[in-house]
Amino acid sequence: MGDRYFPNEMPDYIPETTTTAVDETVSERNNKDSLTKLLSLPYNILSQRLKASALDVKDTVVRETWGMSGKRVKDYSLYTGALGTAYLLFKAYQVTRNQNDLNLCSDIIKACDSVSRDSGRVTFICGRAGVCALGAVAAKHAGDGRLLDHYLAQFKEIRLPSDLPYELLYGRAGFLWACSFLNKHIGKETISTSRKRAVVDEIIKAGRLTRKGKCPLLYEWHGKRYWGAAHGLAGIMLVLMDLELTPDEVEDVKGTLHYMIKNHFPSGNYPSSEGNKSDCLVHWCHGAPGIALTLAKAAEVILV
Repeated sequence: MGDRYFPNEMPDYIPETTTTAVDETVSERNNKDSLTKLLSLPYNILSQRLKASALDVKDTVVRETWGMSGKRVKDYSLYTGALGTAYLLFKAYQVTRNQNDLNLCSDIIKACDSVSRDSGRVTFICGRAGVCALGAVAAKHAGDGRLLDHYLAQFKEIRLPSDLPYELLYGRAGFLWACSFLNKHIGKETISTSRKRAVVDEIIKAGRLTRKGKCPLLYEWHGKRYWGAAHGLAGIMLVLMDLELTPDEVEDVKGTLHYMIKNHFPSGNYPSSEGNKSDCLVHWCHGAPGIALTLAKAAEVILV
């Protein structure tokens, strides 16, 4: 693979300065040392600058994806549609407690709720489960018990088709992610352990049946055994690590991650699917970026 990265020219550590401000001209901001100067600021000043910049980006995204659309939902999903804007507003609300962000978040979710009711998709990122889960959490923060009950009731009516795949974007792992989101933000047994366990059992059983060689778990989607976050091992393992597993299931997850680590490309990238020798995809969906997030989670919870 060619060099598909930017060289890291930053030092490993930049000590804080004692100054309370850094005065820069426009030309200095464009200078290659500008980032070094920014990172040398005292933490409280740096964090406020980063937050202000992030909120500016949030306002731009909301304006261009919701305001300029005429406040109409064409794509309701969190992945590529209006629910993603609502989720951004919710994340901003968590930081600032700006009630306007929460109110607009709730309005967008209501529009997505109306559009998605006949959807056959059941995951957090691309399906009905995401609308109901985010809607319930936003309603809880807004103190709207009636709306909270509505979204939870709608979520609990979701049924998983027997031919549903196992991956994160469109499959069983994506539904479990929505369950974990609800339990994290509303309460541990909002979605019962028994309901989650039934789906975990299906995922583990399928992974063991499809496994090959030294990899304890493998999953097939459209004829390929994918490794990445969207359709493969990385996304499924990420979700499983957020759930209660039996000791043998934990060992299968660890063994799968060890297998992936041992079989990465010399470049540091990862195959997009089992047996694929092409070292060219470097996205969240396929390649090292999505797998890195899973390995970071693993280091936190099971110490691979």
